[in-house]
Amino acid sequence: MAGGYLININNIKILTSEALYQACRFPEFPEVQKIIISERSPMTAKMKSKPYREKTRRDWEKVRIQIMRWCLRVKLFQNWDEFSMLLKSTEKFPIVEESNRDIFWGARADENDTLRGVNCLGRLLMELREELILYEQDKYNKLNTPKLDNFYLYGKPINQIILNKAKTQKKLNDLDEQIILNFD
Repeated sequence: MAGGYLININNIKILTSEALYQACRFPEFPEVQKIIISERSPMTAKMKSKPYREKTRRDWEKVRIQIMRWCLRVKLFQNWDEFSMLLKSTEKFPIVEESNRDIFWGARADENDTLRGVNCLGRLLMELREELILYEQDKYNKLNTPKLDNFYLYGKPINQIILNKAKTQKKLNDLDEQIILNFD
């Protein structure tokens, strides 16, 4: 749910990884994806998806963790300096998505202030942090898409992402400029 990490998939600019994740729920409904992706806030993107939940891909419960893992990797891949620094700053501490509502992605404090829940998002972030420690950025030059049927954005298959550091940074800087101009 952290904003500020811009993503570009198939030349589509996406403001948050949450919007990308929610859009992946609806591969057969580009119009729903556009509604979700147009949102600036991660929480608003999630809320915009709720009225369309009956259109969720049939295998969502089976693939949602795989898709979230990929979304987090895209976030890192396209925002390497900032996001890797943030992940590394957590050192070896546990990462927990504290949530009063969602004990699958996060955890909730019980009467003893002990956090209880699956904490799937925190676990995926810690997994990503461990990979960061083991590998150098130079080993990340492409990011494959999950091997899933019907993995589409705006009606087109989502392509493998090839890292061109200079080009990616320029695109994201250009997007920053567009956002500033559009919202002034």
